[in-house]
Amino acid sequence: MNARIVVLAGDGIGPEVTASARAVLERVAALGSHRLSFEECLIGGCSIDECGSALSPGVLEACRASDAVLLGAVGGPRWDNPAAAVRPEQGLLGLRKGLCLYANLRPVKPHPALADATPLRAERVRGVDIIVVRELTGGLYFGTPRLRERKDGRLRAVDTMEYTEDEIRRVVALAFRLAARRRKKVTSVDKANVLETSRLWRQVTQEVAAEFPGVALEHMLVDTAAMRLVSAPAAFDVLVTENMFGDILTDEASVLAGSMGLLPSASIGDGGPGVYEPIHGSAPDIAGRGIANPLGAILSAAMLLRHSLGLEEEAAAVERAVDGVIARGIRTQDIGGRAGTADVTQAVLQSIVLS
Repeated sequence: MNARIVVLAGDGIGPEVTASARAVLERVAALGSHRLSFEECLIGGCSIDECGSALSPGVLEACRASDAVLLGAVGGPRWDNPAAAVRPEQGLLGLRKGLCLYANLRPVKPHPALADATPLRAERVRGVDIIVVRELTGGLYFGTPRLRERKDGRLRAVDTMEYTEDEIRRVVALAFRLAARRRKKVTSVDKANVLETSRLWRQVTQEVAAEFPGVALEHMLVDTAAMRLVSAPAAFDVLVTENMFGDILTDEASVLAGSMGLLPSASIGDGGPGVYEPIHGSAPDIAGRGIANPLGAILSAAMLLRHSLGLEEEAAAVERAVDGVIARGIRTQDIGGRAGTADVTQAVLQSIVLS
C-alpha cells in the first residue's frame, strides 16, 4: 500500500494529538510494509495568521490530491470574534464542501473500564454501540440567504435551513448500508412536526428504507432523541440526522464515553479523500502542557486506515491497542488518570500487533 496523507494539525492541542496519530500511522506502516508519505499544511487560526485565509486554495488542492486528510482542531481565543469576516471554522466548512464530504461518522462505544468516567450510571452505558451519521454539507450551516441587517432601528438576522432530496437520500442510504452490517436498525432524527425540511427528510428516508427490507427504521423527533441518548442509549444502533442536529447530538453522546477526548470521526463522500479528526475542539487552555488525550485522534487514524486505505486488519490492531491501554489504566487526566499525551501515545505504539 502506497498512500499520501495531508496533515492539518490546526490550532491549540491539534498539533499535539495529530503528532500522536501520525506516529501510530507510521508504526502501522512499518509493521505492515506500507509506504505512507505525509504533507503538513495549515488550517484554521494559524492559516489566518499566515495567509489571511482559514483554508488557502493551495491547501485545498493538496487535500484533493491526497488519499486521506488527518485533521487536528481549529480556533482559539485570539480568533474568537463571531463578527469577524474570516474565522477559523470557515476552514472546516470549506474543507468539507471542497472535498464533497457529505457524511460525518461518529462511533460511540464506551469502554467497560471507563464506566466511572461518565456522569451516567454504569448500567445506562452498558452495551452502548452507536454510529451517528451526520449530514455535513447542507442545512443551516450552508443555507442561503444568510442575512444580518438593521431594519426600523432594530437588528435582524436570518439563517436558512435548506435540503434537497438528493442530499438527504445519499446520507440516509449510507446509514442504511452501515446498519445492514451491524444490528440492522436505523433511527432517523428530525423535527417533522415543525420544519418543512424535516418533513422532506422523513419522506425521503421512508423511500430509502424500502430498499433495505432487512433493516428496521424508526423516526424520532430531535428533542426525544436528545432525551433517549442519556436515558436509553443502548437502544440505538445507527442514528442519522441533518447537520445541526447531528452537531449537537454527537457532542451530547460524547458524555456516554466519558470524555470528548476519546471519540474519533470520519468525514467521507463518494470516493476521494476523507477527513479524519477527533470530535474535540482546540482546547487552548491545555495546549502545550502535554496533557491532551490523544486517543480520539489515534482512533481517527484507525478510521482513516479502514475507510480511506482499506486496511481493516491494521485499523482493528490500532483499536485493540487503544482498548488494551485503557484497560491497563494508562489514562490522561480527562478520564481520571495521570499519564501525559506522550505516555499514552507510547503505550499505544508499543501495543500495536498485526496478526
